[in-house]
Amino acid sequence: MASMLVLTLMSLPTLAHAANCDLSEADIVHGAGPGIPDGAAVALDPGGVRRELRKHGVEVGGAYYGEAFYNWGGIKDGGQYDGVLELYLNADMQQLGLWKGLCFHTDGYQIHGRSITGENVGGLMPVSSLEAEPSTRLFELWFEQHMFNDTVAVKIGQLAADAEFFFAEGGGYFLNGTWGWAPIAAENNPNGGPAYPLATPGVRVAVAPTDKLSMMLGLYNGDPAPQCSKAGGDPQRCNDHGLDFELDDDPLLLAEAAYHYDLAGGRLPGAIKIGGWNHFGSFEHQRVDVGGELIAVTGNSGKPLDHDWALYGIIDQLIWRVPGSEDPQGVSIFARFAGAPEDRNLVDFYFDGGFTFTGMIPGRPNDALAVGFAYTGISDEAAAFDVDSGEPVARNYESLVEIAYTFEIKEGWILQPDFQYFWNPGGGVAGVDDATVLGARTTITF
Repeated sequence: MASMLVLTLMSLPTLAHAANCDLSEADIVHGAGPGIPDGAAVALDPGGVRRELRKHGVEVGGAYYGEAFYNWGGIKDGGQYDGVLELYLNADMQQLGLWKGLCFHTDGYQIHGRSITGENVGGLMPVSSLEAEPSTRLFELWFEQHMFNDTVAVKIGQLAADAEFFFAEGGGYFLNGTWGWAPIAAENNPNGGPAYPLATPGVRVAVAPTDKLSMMLGLYNGDPAPQCSKAGGDPQRCNDHGLDFELDDDPLLLAEAAYHYDLAGGRLPGAIKIGGWNHFGSFEHQRVDVGGELIAVTGNSGKPLDHDWALYGIIDQLIWRVPGSEDPQGVSIFARFAGAPEDRNLVDFYFDGGFTFTGMIPGRPNDALAVGFAYTGISDEAAAFDVDSGEPVARNYESLVEIAYTFEIKEGWILQPDFQYFWNPGGGVAGVDDATVLGARTTITF
């Protein structure tokens, strides 16, 4: 149960549990923190319609996420509420009599409330992974073909890279958005890249030649939103309903390999991942223009630079197992490292890591405690631009400590109280103090 909780949490449609078109679990908001244990969907089935659809290979369902936070420090003290209603549909095309091994998925969101990060904290690492512009929008829409005894799966359609790439299992127990699509990806890719709440057309190929080794390659349209004048070009307002299927931008390529292993005679599973991405577009130097002059002085655009890239490594490891636990529960550690060129990026280094404690309370196997630290490093060139511009403080880094508890109230309903402390929100912007945030999220699946 514990391992399936994390997989569902992080919304991972991987080969490990997608061979039957994933009709056994609700797909949840990407990177939206700890999710719903396997089989925890609340029975809302008027007239038995959903049950009948499921018999024919079609599953419909959803979830509601509501959360409230209050902060002291940052831009200003204050509190905010935000929420997301998700509806999804999964279909096994073979059960529908159409095509063996073909799966279909789509989901959409009704997002409401206000962003505490934007309104109050001012950080690069968003307090909540749910924060987004209020809207009703389509998110993902794809077909996935499984082949060669489920050792190969090809997905095509409207995709989100954060659903599959650049995550650590342990990060799924937190509420802050940095544990998913971290700032080194969100800040450096155009308009945030293909990640919640903006998916983009793409194709992903996954290969699992053995139970221990898997590889993924994803190619996406490199900008999820068109250029527009709404709210100063806010990508979420420019693609306000998720229906702008952009195809004419420079592509973004992601690759990742994972190796799964066991220690202590199979009692302590672990995984190591190595990956990276390359954006084939044009980027600008953070400090100098094409003539080598300081852009803070000339006001010109930065020197054009071809491509942008990053490399990352991830480890997840169970270090102590609850005696007699069927699923791998106990004490786990995780860590992620990522680096990118400093001349064309705001963020050139990122690290997070922490501990998770699962199955520790007798009779409460789905509760979890998570403690983590995250660090976002501002590139030297961006910091030098601040000095050139005469800013009283040059941006340096932003860091975060988060403590989150996942409490299962009943099957299909969880509550997550949460504490976060930010050092240097925004990287160390003048006038923005360190911030303390308290809050909670409730999640109900149906």
